[in-house]
Amino acid sequence: MPSDKALPINRRSFVRQTAIAAGAVAMVKSVGAEALARTHPFLTPADDFNDVSRGRPKPHTLQGQALVDARLTPDTWRLEITADGFVEPPSVKRPASLERSLTLDQGSALDLPSLIELGRTRSVKYIKAMQCLNIPTPLGQGLWEGVPLRDVLRLCGRMDNVRRIYYRGFHNNDPRQVFQSSVSYTQAMETPPGELPVFLAYRLNGEALTLERGGPVRMIVPWAHGFKSIKWLRNIYVTNDHRTNDTYADNNNDPESRLKTAAYVDDGPKRIRVGETALLSGRVISGLSGVRRVEYWVRKVGKDSEMLEYDAPELLLGPWVPCDLEAQPDWSEVLPEGVNPRRLLGFDSKSGLSLSWPPRYGMASYSARIKGLKAGRYEVRARAVDLNGHAQPEPRPYQKSGKNALQVWRFEVV
Repeated sequence: MPSDKALPINRRSFVRQTAIAAGAVAMVKSVGAEALARTHPFLTPADDFNDVSRGRPKPHTLQGQALVDARLTPDTWRLEITADGFVEPPSVKRPASLERSLTLDQGSALDLPSLIELGRTRSVKYIKAMQCLNIPTPLGQGLWEGVPLRDVLRLCGRMDNVRRIYYRGFHNNDPRQVFQSSVSYTQAMETPPGELPVFLAYRLNGEALTLERGGPVRMIVPWAHGFKSIKWLRNIYVTNDHRTNDTYADNNNDPESRLKTAAYVDDGPKRIRVGETALLSGRVISGLSGVRRVEYWVRKVGKDSEMLEYDAPELLLGPWVPCDLEAQPDWSEVLPEGVNPRRLLGFDSKSGLSLSWPPRYGMASYSARIKGLKAGRYEVRARAVDLNGHAQPEPRPYQKSGKNALQVWRFEVV
């Protein structure tokens, strides 16, 4: 869906367009969540995630010996954990150190059976939506399972002078294509109660993590965009360098950006007959600031009308009308067999319900039925309102901290 562009306005056109929108809204009848116009599966099947994989060739296309050489089979996967000896006074006065490094040369690198064995007592499961920083479409949502990063790091014993943890996945042997990301020591080791930890995932929706989804093991950073959740994990190193120089930072991106609370609009028909209902649908991601509601605004436009700027007076004033948000599902019908919702992070241990809705860093479907539109051309926008009462696109769109522009469905009533 396109985002809004500039549209010159004057007071007369503003009053006229607002009156038209108000007339259309007056004929909207809200329906219950059970009558959603269009729904998405709550958990995205592994094969149906949108893919933005890096590398040439992409690692999930490797076969045979190339997969073995890349350590990307369940039998050959190994994770090295080392300390970075970098020193650069006055910013970095002492090197980081580990009591025990896990390396291939020493035969101590972590293998998949050992990680899964650690998971028998330390595993966690939670629901998370994947969304890229710079694209307007969610990649999918899954139930991820693995071991918190803090528990894996503790295999290395005492750490000294560690301020940041970096990690890399396999892409190929070209150093120009190395892709890395990082979290702070605090983010890795000190998860507040009720928060979701950074963790090494080896299952998605109850099944082994596929190669296409970043398996055998990938990092998952719950609050972050996808570039932090690096696929094909092979290397972790701890450093005393406090500066964040993730690969994404080199391309003018904000490497510490958080998932934005945002509504996304499904593609709809280009033409609707007079008397038919316009069915708006989409999904909303619950970012760092949560979701209070989703709203829509319908506006009649001319044939060649340009898009609105994100802070155009018409857009800010609306009128905006609440959408219907799908209710929490029967979790026994949604979760993989044998998964107890009472044991999921972010869920109530007694009721088995998500503590927030949509789940924090997850997403849910919304819809609205728009009736009574007369012949003409229309735009429908949707926006999320967070728990602070801030309406999307707050924070104001700086794409490099997360694309958050309002999306638009344009159609004609004939």
